Formats: sequence, structure tokens, C-alpha cells
Amino acid sequence: MTDIIYLLSMKSLKIKYPFDPSLKHHIIIGFGLSVWIFLFLYFTEPLDVNELDAVQKLIYLPIYGLICGACYIVFIPFQVFLFKKEKQFWSLSSELLFLFTFTVGSSTLARFYYLYIVVADQPNPYTLDYYITDILFPAYTIILPILIFGRFAFGKYKEKKLEESKIEIKGEGTYESLRLLFNDLICIQSSDNYIEVHYYSGKDIKKSLIRNKLSVISDEFPELLRTHRSYIINPYHFQQWKTEKGKLYLELSSSIFIPVSNTYKDEVKSILNSATA
Repeated sequence: MTDIIYLLSMKSLKIKYPFDPSLKHHIIIGFGLSVWIFLFLYFTEPLDVNELDAVQKLIYLPIYGLICGACYIVFIPFQVFLFKKEKQFWSLSSELLFLFTFTVGSSTLARFYYLYIVVADQPNPYTLDYYITDILFPAYTIILPILIFGRFAFGKYKEKKLEESKIEIKGEGTYESLRLLFNDLICIQSSDNYIEVHYYSGKDIKKSLIRNKLSVISDEFPELLRTHRSYIINPYHFQQWKTEKGKLYLELSSSIFIPVSNTYKDEVKSILNSATA
């Protein structure tokens, strides 16, 4: 039973989590976080903040906000690293790791600021245990939900925009269709009365069989490139040319090789060479 619970928890950590990679949006989150922390400290006056006069509040409290906001922005490259490491996939475990790293980093900087700036000339500063349990922990129970909500909201907004930008490869009649981002589409192969669509789903490559004709899809999406009577490709995924036994091939992303027939060779070379020049 324990093993089952463990496996389920590990699997849940790998599920896709809403994420927006936009640097601009994360700078907005960092700025908003700074303002929120200052306002929270200024108006609620937790612990001994009420012992500070108005001038001292305006001197010391904004810096706590700046520490958290700046720390959030400083950790953005770490977030980018995680995103690229997982091949443009953001999971719940990635989100938790980033939040944990941010919390530890900002807490450490806030502790140094408290010791060496706020109470530098005062005896008996709060002990580390008291500072963590009675100051930081209550503060982060207020700060983190706001941060989590902001990141989640931007992530859902990004997902909505992506969903709106998806193309739909339709099947004939009542047959199932496929919705995906154009740049996730790698190539399409004709297979009797069906087409076989090769595409990215997260960091995995998948294939879907749809009842339709290659000529219909080629006409519907002229930005796709015909290389062979049985293949059309997305030029976005072109990697390099390959020649084997006198036959010409294209290498696409994830080492997918597509034949180029003499009928389409000149046009394909012209388009791909100009696109990569």
C-alpha cells in the first residue's frame, strides 16, 4: 500500500502545470510581490513593526519587499534552466522546486538584512529558530499563496492563448481530428486512406492516424512543404540534408528522415535554403 501511494505521488509530481515563460510577466510578478510585501508589513504591523515610527517604516519595510521581488527576478534564470532541461515542459515538481528555491533564497537574504541592517546596533536580536517559526513562517503563509496565484493565473492565460493559436487537422466525416500548435507538427505521411501525423506532445513525439487525404491537408495548410507524393513537412523542423545511395533525404527534429523526390527537389531546396540562409 505504501509503495502504491509513493508511486502515485511521484506520478502526480510529473503532471503538467500551468506555466508562462514570458520574462515580462515574471518581472511584473516580482514587482507586484515587492509592493504586496511592503503594504502587508506597513498596514498589518506584525510583531514589533508597530515600534517603528513613520519614517523608519518607509526606510526599512520597502527593502523587505525589494529583497523578495529582486530575489524572484534573480531566480528567473534558474526557472529557464528547469524549463529547457525538461524540453519546454513544466511539471508540478518544477513549480515546487522553483518555489522552494525562491523561499530559501529570499528568507536567507531577509535574515541577513534583519541582522546587519535593521538591528545591527541593537542587543539580543531574534534567534534563528524564533525568526523562522514566528516571523518567516507566518509571513510566507501570506506571501506564497499570492505568488502561487499570480504564477498560476499567468500560466492559465498562456495556455488559453496557445489553445487559441492551435491548428486543427480534421478527419473526414465523424472521424477524430487533431488540435496542436503549428510548430509542434513535424510532418505528415500518407497511409492508404489515412494520414499519419508526427508531432510533439510536450517533450514526447507522438503519431496520430486520421482518415483524410494528404492533398486536402496540403491545400488547407500551404505553409507546409510537399517533399514527396507521400510526405509533407513543417519547414520549422528542418535540420539538414542527407544523401544515401543516391537518394536525397531531409533530417527533421528528433532524427526523423523524410525522402525528397525529383519532382519536388528543386522547390524544396529553394524554400529551405532561403529559409536557413
